[in-house]
Amino acid sequence: MPAAAAIKVLIVDDQLTMRALIKSALQEIGFKDIADAPDGEEGLKSLLQRPAHLVISDFNMPKLDGLGLLRAVRANESTRKSAFIMLTGRADKELVQAAMQFGVNNYITKPFSPAQLREKIQDVFGPLT
Repeated sequence: MPAAAAIKVLIVDDQLTMRALIKSALQEIGFKDIADAPDGEEGLKSLLQRPAHLVISDFNMPKLDGLGLLRAVRANESTRKSAFIMLTGRADKELVQAAMQFGVNNYITKPFSPAQLREKIQDVFGPLT
């Protein structure tokens, strides 16, 4: 049972308001160590400099989209074990299948509630304390 406060999180989303909403939901759950990035390119740079246990990434972003970020995370030795949750307004089967093929750990569609976010994170890490 990991403590939420011990899990390092990186939020990657091109919308500032969405990053703030996700951060607020994570803090409500008990997470403390939360970084964020405005696109996949910056997210990957951030992750390489400061590894995270969990990446929560939007799909549709400029420069490097969520699938590209997921592929880069899985291809890098120092980041491949990071849990990756895709967060997007798109729930089409092709996107979900592609994300699963590249090793996504879970998937959340927008809009979401803190309870849904907690449930998806617990599906990956087990019960949080």
